[in-house]
Amino acid sequence: MVRSKFAIHVHILSLMGSFTDEWLTSEFIAGSLNSNAALVRKELSALRNAGLVESREGKNGGSRLARPLENIRLSDVFALVKEDHIFSFSPNDPNPDCLVGKNINKALDSLFTGIDDAVGRQLGQVTLAEFIKKHF
Repeated sequence: MVRSKFAIHVHILSLMGSFTDEWLTSEFIAGSLNSNAALVRKELSALRNAGLVESREGKNGGSRLARPLENIRLSDVFALVKEDHIFSFSPNDPNPDCLVGKNINKALDSLFTGIDDAVGRQLGQVTLAEFIKKHF
């Protein structure tokens, strides 16, 4: 879920960052995502609650970035969509009587935390402005 939400949010923000003077409709954004406007409105709500996007209603309504491109880091998006670790634990509880089973989740939790921190640091080095300039 983190992977797809991150990609969707970066796509939306990149589109807005490419049209900074315009209020983009959910229909326009959905066309770029090749998705539907209802999904876009749901994701815009999350971005708005995080202070990354502002919206207005009405005939000339739409959404746009709430902050300058240079003040949005990809780590802001990562923090928004990250619910737990990037990697997940096994859905089955390990055997507590097993040498490995009784300690695996604690060991993996430490490993996963380090991975999450590394990803956050890497994404923190990239602003939305830099991302757009490099790729579009």
